[in-house]
Amino acid sequence: MTMVELYLRLLFGTAAVLAPGWLLARALGIRGAAAALAWSVVLVFVVLGATFLLGASSTTTLALFVIAALAAGAAYFARGREKHVSALVSAPGRWFALAAGVVLGLLLWRVAGEVQGDGLFHLARVRKLLAFDELSLEGVGEFADGSLHPGYAFPLWHGFLALVAKLAGTDPEQVVLHLPTILAPLAVVLAYEAGWALFRRTWAAGAVAGAQVALVCFAPGSGGAYTVLALPETAARQLLVPAALVLALEVMRAPSRALLATVAAAGFVLAVVHPTYAIFLWIPFAGFLVVRALWARRDFRVGAAALGGLVIPASLFMLWLIPVIGDTASVSPDRDELRRAFGQYAGYLDVGSPTSYSLVPEVFVRSGPIAIVAVLLFPLGAFAAQRRWAAFVVGGSLAVLTVLLVPLLFTSLSELVSISQARRAAGFLPFAFAFAGGLGVLSRINGPYLPALALVAGTVLQLVYPGDFDYVLDEAGPAWVVWLAVAGGAAAIVVGTARKGPALEAPAEFAAALFLLPVVAVGLVRWTPPDAPPGNALSPGLVETLRTVVPEGSVVYSDQETSYRLAAFVPVYIAVAPPGHVADSDENRPYVRARDGRAFLATGDLSIPRRYGAEYLVVDRARLRRSFRLQELYRDQRFALYRLPPA
Repeated sequence: MTMVELYLRLLFGTAAVLAPGWLLARALGIRGAAAALAWSVVLVFVVLGATFLLGASSTTTLALFVIAALAAGAAYFARGREKHVSALVSAPGRWFALAAGVVLGLLLWRVAGEVQGDGLFHLARVRKLLAFDELSLEGVGEFADGSLHPGYAFPLWHGFLALVAKLAGTDPEQVVLHLPTILAPLAVVLAYEAGWALFRRTWAAGAVAGAQVALVCFAPGSGGAYTVLALPETAARQLLVPAALVLALEVMRAPSRALLATVAAAGFVLAVVHPTYAIFLWIPFAGFLVVRALWARRDFRVGAAALGGLVIPASLFMLWLIPVIGDTASVSPDRDELRRAFGQYAGYLDVGSPTSYSLVPEVFVRSGPIAIVAVLLFPLGAFAAQRRWAAFVVGGSLAVLTVLLVPLLFTSLSELVSISQARRAAGFLPFAFAFAGGLGVLSRINGPYLPALALVAGTVLQLVYPGDFDYVLDEAGPAWVVWLAVAGGAAAIVVGTARKGPALEAPAEFAAALFLLPVVAVGLVRWTPPDAPPGNALSPGLVETLRTVVPEGSVVYSDQETSYRLAAFVPVYIAVAPPGHVADSDENRPYVRARDGRAFLATGDLSIPRRYGAEYLVVDRARLRRSFRLQELYRDQRFALYRLPPA
């Protein structure tokens, strides 16, 4: 299959999945990419849930989705298409954002690389959704005898990817690898819509979208997080979070039942796809409402309704999750789990005691120049206190900083969602909005000189603090920037409350572009596929034999690295996987499984795989140099596949 054919197939598959949501949103009188995405994912939830209840296959999911699409189309035409008034004003200039996103998407194709890391975990679930005839929530996990994953208990985004793969007629591996090329334009448009919803200025919307793309895609190099835009975590952060924010902000401008229902839909699907990110979005939005009420004495009631739309449906889903969460060791951790987490995330935490710890301030500026400037500029919102963007930037930033830097609050959040997740809340500080708004204030104060200063500042910061994007936090930005911003934010609350004059702001698109230029330029220089871990790839012959000889849903035993890849490329269950990629629950017992896996590599004791119900054995002879008196189904220079009869 050529690149062009695959691109067109993925484009068709994605458009077909998004079209019913667009029709339903328009039937409700709501325009915009945010509403279309929210309702599309809601429809996927409905048809996937029906499939699980029926114990049916992906063919049933597709049939139900077609019925839902026809119903949405009927509702759209029943409303008379353009005869009703739209509840959401379309952002002017969105077509330029879409065009820029298309170019960015095509660039991402070059750095797609191969599926690795968390991508293998998610690919395994998508493959099971497509392959199994009797689907269930428990049946799409990695282990036949395992438990639900608290973050992906309902595989909603995996179902989205499976529908795209089925409609596109392509292997899910290609969807995981190359769907970011199709989703990148949507991400750029949603960032632009979020900027427009908050600022109501086209230059500011463009600056927000540019800063967001530069921060997430170009600053890390090799396409950054945009290369994994097809995965649930990144899709939730770059697609569903801005969509929910756009809709919540628009409710505050033009409240209506249809729009509030759409906010609820967006908040619900965000919670299903990535529950902790729904919670993290509530934090800056609540801070925004408090500061908005303090500064402008308005919007609190309608803002509370918008926040309720984000919180209430999501909370109902989280109630269903409570038993799953309660079975996970990283939530409400004991002393041993805390010790392990403190060691794993040592660079992220300032630990006073096992019951009192917080995030180190360097985490907020680890992403380089844009994050540093955004943190420094957010207090300037005080000089535009009557504008919504100012309250969101100041209130949202202070709320996130307070929750993560105050030990009592961060410890409580970590016990609720785990330390691993709580540290990610730092990314919900409104960096892109603070960047655009702060430059707007500076443009009013020092307009003629700002573009030149922005270029110099962007260049110097890129040279001195290019950002630290490794898993281990080692060379992050300066902590004093964050503490200065905290003090400035506290002063901004006082200044914004006392100040009654007009907002100090002016267009600053040229300055924003010049500041971002060095970041984007360096990112393009490093526009190469990420390096794949050496020696972990499965041989094509082994994969083909497993797909043709081993029945779907069989339990295949191997070492943890090989097993992790086997589940991604073949619709089978495994018995061991790297513990970091498995929910630590009583049923999963990832560390026990890993210990047993090491024992098998050391001894070759076949009672170990039999204990886990394994029916087949894959031996990576680079890790285990041992022969077995078993029926051999495949052998190459590295791998051997055996049938493993019961004892």
